[in-house]
This record gives sequence, structure tokens and C-alpha cells, in this order.
Amino acid sequence: MFKLRTMIPEDFEEVADLIFLSTNSWYQQELGRKIFSGVPGDCRIFCDVYEDLDPGCGLVAENKSTGALIGSCFFHARETHVSLGIMNVHPNYFGSGVASSILQHIIEFSEGQDLPLRLVSSAMNLDSFSLYNRFGFAPFAVYQDMCVHVPKKGFQPESDEVQAGMERVRKAELRDLLFMGQVEFEISGISRERDYCYFIENDLGIWHTMVSLDEKGNVDGFLVSSDHPASSMIGPGVAKTKDGAEALLWAQLDRFRKRDVVFLLPVNRPDLVQAMYATGAKNCELHLGQVRGEAQPVRGIVMPGFLPESA
Repeated sequence: MFKLRTMIPEDFEEVADLIFLSTNSWYQQELGRKIFSGVPGDCRIFCDVYEDLDPGCGLVAENKSTGALIGSCFFHARETHVSLGIMNVHPNYFGSGVASSILQHIIEFSEGQDLPLRLVSSAMNLDSFSLYNRFGFAPFAVYQDMCVHVPKKGFQPESDEVQAGMERVRKAELRDLLFMGQVEFEISGISRERDYCYFIENDLGIWHTMVSLDEKGNVDGFLVSSDHPASSMIGPGVAKTKDGAEALLWAQLDRFRKRDVVFLLPVNRPDLVQAMYATGAKNCELHLGQVRGEAQPVRGIVMPGFLPESA
């Protein structure tokens, strides 16, 4: 019925159409709203980003009879783990085994690398949760997706501690790469310095990366945002403290004046969540950080992103 093969650049437009159709179809049917509001071609950004980071790490399912692409997924080998990115199946092929076949292929790749496989998946899509659960994934974190409209004048935090923290937030530079890797490894046990470099170099012109410093001037957190029609989002990032995370969030929110933006916060940090409620932020979904393999307990604050996938 179908075969799996490596995604090639000639597939990118069709994959973009598939991502747009598949994702919007599920959200429209189950939650009454769309995720992607632009045009299908906007979703090509997923292909472009993963191809930049790891050429040849996209996978497609091709109908043997028609040659049409009916499934796709991205995966990304990092220093400490393999990350499983956005997976899509054409609505006409839901439940036909396409997703299981793709997932099994990527599991075999991660086992060949002797690395755990990590992802962030919707907690509201029980079919998706069941798929990953049957293949041995276990949740290790719960995140609430929050959306806020940033006013024309931006936000002005009232807390003296946060204002002081914002004075220690600056744009990330390449000299910060090692320290960004160290702080994320300390907090969540993962590292992906190639990603940090990609964000900071910003050849696509959509990324904005910031670091927070402690009172001694050492990097104690970082936060990335993406500004693109298919990904208007703050994340990924980590911070050692609530004040550092909040300072980074305030600084990134300022980038999205007069627009809506989404970010993910851990549900077990009500102090940080309450601070964002005060801005008018609302919950729009829940996501699970999941792993197949080992994962250390989180020792700080993790704010994941979807492009590229982080967990």
C-alpha cells in the first residue's frame, strides 16, 4: 500500500501541503479551530529548518500506486538524544498504519544510535498519545500552551525582581554556545549546541535568541522565539529560576507587539504561570514531554518549542 523513504527537497512543497491539511483537519474536527491560518506553503518552513540542521532526516510514506505522499515526519539526532519532530498522516489514511510504520523506523534509528528518543506531543489527541504509549514512550513533563495578545506598547512588569532580571537579559552571541549547552544539560540532561548555533546565526531571519545572566554575569538561562506565519512562538528555552524565566519571557514578548504569540510553560510552576495569567494569557492546549528511554528529572524550568521540536 505504501513505502517509506527519505524525504528529498523535491518533496517539500507536497510535504508542506500535507502538514497544513493533516494538522488543520484534526484540530478543526476535534477542537473547532485551525492551527495554521495562512497558506499551505507556509508549512514548508518545517522542511527547510530540519534540512538545514540535518539533511536527509525527513521521512515520507508514499502511496505505491499513485506516488502521492500520505505521511511525513522529521527526526533530529542531537548529542544526548534523538528528537522526533512533527508527524502527519493524510486524513484519508488515518488509522491505516502509516504513523506506526514511520515511528518504528525512527525508533530503530534511535536504537542504532544508542540514544533515547524524545518528543513533545498533544495531550488532547488520545490517538496520538496511545500510539506513542504503545511504542514505549512515557510522559515526564506536562506543559500548558498559553496564548497572549501583546499590546502595542508591550508589557511592563511590576515586580522589582523581574525588572532587575530583565537588566541581565541580552541577545545571545556565538560565544554563549558552550554555556547554553551547560545550563540546559544541568537542567534537563540534554544538549543540542548545533541548534543553538543555528538559532543565533539566524540565516532564515526568523529566530531571536536571548540569554539571562546571574548576578555574577554567568549564563543561567536562554530563550528562543520564532516569528514566521507557521510558527509565531516563544521557545525553546530553559532557566534555572522563576525570575530568570520570567525575565526572558517578558523580553521575548516585546518582540510580538500588536500580535498573538504562543508559549509553553510547565504546569508544575504555578508561580510562573500566574505571572503570565496577569498579562491576559489564556490556555489553548496541553502538551506532554515524552521519552522512550532514560530521562533525568528536570532541575529548573523548561519551555519547549515545536520548530525544531524540543523536549
